[in-house]
Amino acid sequence: MTSPTTGTSPSTGTPPAPVPPAIHRPPLRRTLVPYWLLLPGILWLLVFFVLPLIYQASTSVQTGSLEEGFRVTWHFPTYWDALTEYWPHFTRSLLYAGTATVLCLMLGYPLAYLIAFRAGRWRNLLLVLVIAPFFTSFLIRTLAWKTILADSGPLVEFLDTVGFLDVTQLLGMTDGDRVLATPLAVVTGLTYNFLPFMILPLYTSLERIDPRLHEAAGDLYASPATVFRTVTFPLSLPGVVSGTLLTFIPASGDYINAELLGSTDTKMVGNVIQSQFLRVLDYPTAAALSFLLMAIVLIVVTFYIRRAGTEELV
Repeated sequence: MTSPTTGTSPSTGTPPAPVPPAIHRPPLRRTLVPYWLLLPGILWLLVFFVLPLIYQASTSVQTGSLEEGFRVTWHFPTYWDALTEYWPHFTRSLLYAGTATVLCLMLGYPLAYLIAFRAGRWRNLLLVLVIAPFFTSFLIRTLAWKTILADSGPLVEFLDTVGFLDVTQLLGMTDGDRVLATPLAVVTGLTYNFLPFMILPLYTSLERIDPRLHEAAGDLYASPATVFRTVTFPLSLPGVVSGTLLTFIPASGDYINAELLGSTDTKMVGNVIQSQFLRVLDYPTAAALSFLLMAIVLIVVTFYIRRAGTEELV
């Protein structure tokens, strides 16, 4: 028996083993609540993403025609034929999307920095102006650039006067003093339409930086350039990665800008896919092109994320 004063056993003199606390397990209904909340999103992805992908995958290996019907014959040479025939369009799409992404970063970073650290009471107004293009249709915004870049417009005349068009002509971006129906027009449209997708992640990342870090760097006699290089830019790198991905991925598959602002020599792979689906009615080739574009973009994005050295996305 145990001593009433010391709580130890009289024979051994050691305290009794502690009694483990009872484990209170939550009821099964409470455990399943997160899964029930995720169910609508999972069903949405299955119905509107996974199932269409499966259908397109089966379409890409079919043979036949619209009159005779298409049958799944596992005809994988469609992929090779599509790649060898339309590789210039893939190259052009990646080049235009990459150029537009770089321009968006060069234009968007200073503006996002200004909004995050220098805007003051004008911050909300500037953010509204950034997202203001979303208030109108993507098509209308692109059509507006046809007027802005018209041959007799004031913008083209100004660019010609300052010699900018001579430089772009040497780079193969324009044809003489004409901007419309040139690569420059397509890249300009891509840059304008996807610029907000660059600014917003950059602003979010910059706005999260603790201002005391800048003050501490200043107390250590760091110059503004050193503060930006060692503090601001490294901490904003997640926003840079997010913004470039949100810009490059949709820009590489875009076809509206090339259709309205370009010519037959500036068609991107999105234009080929749209034509194969709606005009030529060659569904297997269109589906194969779609999967090839998705695979190429996935490879580029994976390599870019690994080189960026960060997995944190805003």
